[in-house]
Amino acid sequence: MQRRKAGTVAAVAALGMTATLGGCGVTGGSGDVTLRLVAADYGDSAANSSQKYWDELVKEYESKHSGVKVDVTVYSWNDVDRKVKEMVDAGKAPDMAQIGAYADYAAKDELYTADDLLSISTQADFASQLATAGQVKGVQYGMPFAASTRLLFYNKTLFQAAGLTPPKTWKQLAADAAALKARGVTYPYALPLGPEEAQAETMQWMLSGGGGYTDTVGTYGIDSAQNVATFDWLKDDLVGKGLTGPVPPGRLNRATAFSAFAKGEVGMLNGHPSLMKIAAKKGVKFGMVPMPGTHGQSSTSMGVADWMMAFKKNGHAQQVGDFLDFVYDEKNVLSFSREYDLLPVTNSASEVMSSDKRDADLKPFLDELPQSELYPVGKTSWAAVSAAVKKRIGQAVGANASPAATLSQLQATASTAESAD
Repeated sequence: MQRRKAGTVAAVAALGMTATLGGCGVTGGSGDVTLRLVAADYGDSAANSSQKYWDELVKEYESKHSGVKVDVTVYSWNDVDRKVKEMVDAGKAPDMAQIGAYADYAAKDELYTADDLLSISTQADFASQLATAGQVKGVQYGMPFAASTRLLFYNKTLFQAAGLTPPKTWKQLAADAAALKARGVTYPYALPLGPEEAQAETMQWMLSGGGGYTDTVGTYGIDSAQNVATFDWLKDDLVGKGLTGPVPPGRLNRATAFSAFAKGEVGMLNGHPSLMKIAAKKGVKFGMVPMPGTHGQSSTSMGVADWMMAFKKNGHAQQVGDFLDFVYDEKNVLSFSREYDLLPVTNSASEVMSSDKRDADLKPFLDELPQSELYPVGKTSWAAVSAAVKKRIGQAVGANASPAATLSQLQATASTAESAD
């Protein structure tokens, strides 16, 4: 297998050495190396837990690699990032972690680079914007593992009853919301700016207004003129006109909004692929369109990725690389994506999914991926900025609020966090 770091392995082989890394032999009989992977659970029940996915994948891998065992522990998203941090802080880093962020570990020089691990063909197969998002100062440490984009979901039954068509502009969205409100719809447009995932709704709206968390050179620009104009519009034209429902946006969480949509109480909201299954289970007929913008459909959508990373502490670069090449094999990427309604992170799997009828439901999200923009996850400051957005952004659309003042406060937080990087 062609690798970036083949020279080191070849040198060891030429010298006839039996290397011992992290207390485990690299060569020899079965079980010489045990790799530990900590992963997040994407399932919504015991029946489809990610543990089952990993157990099946590892069984197949081990059957072909007698010298390597892989021990996978799966935790819920509520716990997995903390568990990995505790392990690393205790000097017991796993070989691999599949979690939500990688930049802090990369900044501390605790991670292998993608070049250290993966075959050239595997690296080349990553979707380009996902690979770029996995970089810190131009070097890729985060390997994308799962991706999703956002679309505007609308309730077809409510829209048809009101004689509406899906909006393409903010003005049309507000008009549709007003018509739905007149017909007694509880949440004409659900605007979840509560602490659960406010950073996502915020970014979706910023992008549709021509802004974003960062500017074209990657510098935070939270209080840009475009972002201020976006939140002025949200405050005055949606929230101020009573078009966002009975719960103030700053107290409305995504899970609550999704649940209300599944009950038929929401006319429109931004959603990711998992909302399809939630709504379908409740019999809600829905449609999905790209996010409206100021003068037409937004040219940029929001993308989200979760990350695989490998820690250097145990020294198993070759074995980790071999295993990850297997993880990112086309059939395995497709299997995972289909099981959990997520987008594949490789070009080869995306091409298959784009043309396969069984994946038709995910195609609208897949079509958005090439023009999507991700959180600035390569910045170690992003964790602090995201936390501040979750805590404060709901205040920007309150009755007596100043969006400019709230965004200025968040920009100050971002600048401080950035200077501490």
